[in-house]
Amino acid sequence: MTALIQNFGRNTVGTDYAVGDIHGCFSKLEKALAPFFDPTKDRLFSVGDLVDRGPESVRAEEFLALPWFHAVKGNHDDMAERWPEGNMEQLIYGMNGGAWNIDRTHDEQRETAAAMSALPLAIEVETAGGLVGIVHAECAYPSWDIFREMLLNWDSLTGKNRKQIEELAMWHRDRITMKTKSLVEGVRAVICGHTPVVEPVVLGNVHYIDTGACFDYGFTFINLDTLETF
Repeated sequence: MTALIQNFGRNTVGTDYAVGDIHGCFSKLEKALAPFFDPTKDRLFSVGDLVDRGPESVRAEEFLALPWFHAVKGNHDDMAERWPEGNMEQLIYGMNGGAWNIDRTHDEQRETAAAMSALPLAIEVETAGGLVGIVHAECAYPSWDIFREMLLNWDSLTGKNRKQIEELAMWHRDRITMKTKSLVEGVRAVICGHTPVVEPVVLGNVHYIDTGACFDYGFTFINLDTLETF
């Protein structure tokens, strides 16, 4: 079984960055990375939603094979995983950016689904200032430790509880909708995407960095050591 939470030790030779939702805009991402990113020593962490909406969703698997690129699963990645098994309505999937996948061969769809299935729901990155958590939508718990324990003990949870945790991690928007500023305990910062924002938003220690690159805006990156965005 794929680990639902992955931990990465501190990068002692380069810099760790996270980037907002990619949504199939991989050439645009490459252009944005070129001025500052060194793939021989830096690492890039994605907050998920690798596919849909943009023109190059088929490149997601190419990026997932790169040693410096790591991603959590977003709700659009989850839809691509479910589509070949008939667990998505075509109209809904197409309206949400899945048209690129609908007309592909079943083998191609299944290959993408397997890649999406291998994505964790959460990533932890050790930094000089402390642990940074990455999840697509939000950590809906008061403590990152609670979230971690649920993911580590997945096999002992009921199907209903698993579905609820997945829903919270990939779809929830309560914190940003309600402008909740309480800290998520047990972690220095939590980095999220999912909800498009005009500019990065910080609520407590939760950073929202999806600035709508697929809607003709730019990518937002965050330096995980300094927590500075650009």
